[in-house]
Amino acid sequence: MDMEEKPKYGQPKEFDPDFKGPIQNRGCTDIICCIFFIVAIVGYVAVGILAWTHGDPRKVIYPTDSLGQYCGQGKLEKQPLLFYFNMMKCASPMVLLEFQCPTPQVCVEKCPDRTLTLVTAIGNTQDWEYYKSYCRADPGTKPVVDILQKKLCPAYLISSKPFLQRCFPSLGKKGDVITVGDQETFNDGDKMRDAKDLVAGMKNATIVMEGRQVAMKIFEDYTKSWYWILICLLVAVVLSLIFIVLLRYLAGIMVWVMIFMVIAVVACGIAHCSIKYVNLKDTPGSNITLQQLGFQPDFSLYLHIRQSWLAFIIILAILEVIIIILLIFLRKRIRIAVQLMKEASRAVGYVMSSLFYPIFTFLLLTIVIVYWGVTAVFLSTSSEPVYKVFNETDCPHARQTCDPENFTLSTMKRDCPRSECLFAFYGGETPYHKYLIILQFYNIFLFFWCANFVTALGQMTLAGAFASYYWAPNKPSDMPAYPLCASLGRSLRYHTGSLAFGSLILAIVQIIRVLLEYIDHKLKGAENKFAKFLLCCLKCCFWCLEKFIKFMNRNAYIMVAIYGKNFCRSARDAFFLLMRNVIRVVVLDKVTDFILFLGKLLIVGLVGIFAFFFFSGHTDAFKGATPSLHYYWVPILTVLVGSYLIAHGFFSVYAMCVDTLFLCFFFTLLNITNTTQR
Repeated sequence: MDMEEKPKYGQPKEFDPDFKGPIQNRGCTDIICCIFFIVAIVGYVAVGILAWTHGDPRKVIYPTDSLGQYCGQGKLEKQPLLFYFNMMKCASPMVLLEFQCPTPQVCVEKCPDRTLTLVTAIGNTQDWEYYKSYCRADPGTKPVVDILQKKLCPAYLISSKPFLQRCFPSLGKKGDVITVGDQETFNDGDKMRDAKDLVAGMKNATIVMEGRQVAMKIFEDYTKSWYWILICLLVAVVLSLIFIVLLRYLAGIMVWVMIFMVIAVVACGIAHCSIKYVNLKDTPGSNITLQQLGFQPDFSLYLHIRQSWLAFIIILAILEVIIIILLIFLRKRIRIAVQLMKEASRAVGYVMSSLFYPIFTFLLLTIVIVYWGVTAVFLSTSSEPVYKVFNETDCPHARQTCDPENFTLSTMKRDCPRSECLFAFYGGETPYHKYLIILQFYNIFLFFWCANFVTALGQMTLAGAFASYYWAPNKPSDMPAYPLCASLGRSLRYHTGSLAFGSLILAIVQIIRVLLEYIDHKLKGAENKFAKFLLCCLKCCFWCLEKFIKFMNRNAYIMVAIYGKNFCRSARDAFFLLMRNVIRVVVLDKVTDFILFLGKLLIVGLVGIFAFFFFSGHTDAFKGATPSLHYYWVPILTVLVGSYLIAHGFFSVYAMCVDTLFLCFFFTLLNITNTTQR
């Protein structure tokens, strides 16, 4: 008896001559995962409420005095600056470990503008009244010895200037000699010291705040340029809409116009960089290397050396060559892809509301990102102030925690009379504080899950709408009145579980990649080459796995939108259907993606060129309107990233339409083949 040959890629679906698109009579899929997702969301909300209850972002915004009070807030509203009693104590290596100088600190209204010692000030009524404004408490008529022993007032004041809401000595230079307040020495209340002794303490205190300094400048740049950034992003929206509309009516012409315009824009970039490279030839200091310059937060410095422009030329030239080579080898496939774009344009024309669906997806993603960011900030600031014993390195209680309210009468103070209980950092020993890292991990994981869910919802919604177009015999009479709304309703009502299932798989892979990056960061100084090699292989494998899962999820959502089956069955059907047409899928799908990528590149290039000439001030026409910025690359990078996301959102509609039409066409082709064989 002859055995019937088993199909290589699964059993194909039976041909249904009456099939007219996404089935209406369907049931809920992957209910268990839907329940898990809802429970996870409820837990996510609970974590957010817990973080908002305990967190206080002021801990990372305002400086904190020795009692853990915020300068410039509450009863200290008129005292926004932090003053250090003894800046030289900040030279201790413990500063970099505990992020706190082991010296009393008070909030003051303004930094001292003169240099005084306690001994000289207490003998002059006017100077003493001024000096007392920098004391922790009113010393009254106590003698100098008691004031210093109880650390009620600093031993000396130095002329200072505010920097990042802190008072730092006003250091200067006379030739090669460092000065403070125009003097080479100062009196610390005990003896004369050189001004250079302050440098180490200032350096340590500055290192702790360098990141914040850059962040504050970037924030200030955003406050000055946000409306211009929005205008540039609006230009990106208008350009994207123009390209989409032109693709609707002139798909063939627009594809080739996009291709040649990208080549022209890159060529213009090469020409501009070459001119800059030549013009800097005789400029002093332009021949230093990038390695010699090192990292500089002010990116404009890189534009004054020739090697930067040479790097730009090489990068753009390589990109230009790659694009031209691909066009030469893919010219025949591009013609076929153009036909697909024409069909996709007709589908988009019948479902015009799909062009605006990315805005809905963008709003949902914005909510997810904002919720994650706010929760992360509140979680990271939900610790309590921790106080430690400072100033007595030979004391057995040094670095131990203490209670500032009862420290004066404690055994620690009795054993070490000159010790101080000062605010050290934010932490905590309660169960809540011990599990903060787990809550942060949960916050990141739910962020990935929710973000992937929103993206999946958009893919399934668009797939259902375009499938309605493909299977309608008479367009548009056989299509639903509102295909996009109908598809969105079906996706949420019946397939929330399937969306959550696919998103969960992707989120697990993404969180593993985050953990691998964290481990890689921790092992950067390690000498174990095998461990580095293994970690590199794991990162590469999980990157490939993430790309594959995204590809399979996308096609699985299309099958779910059409046939209403669960996620696993839909993924299996999509996989077998694609494997039967693997050559067509790999070639045509990727050629189409390449064309759409060129469209995104063109929009980003046009908006980016405008943003560069506007914010950099290199063009006389914009000099009057250009805002004064610390780092003009901040708005430029923001515009580039935002423009790409906007263009990606609009062109993703076309990409989803092409993928949906692909699967529908392959299914039709398979049914025709099976019917012919019978």
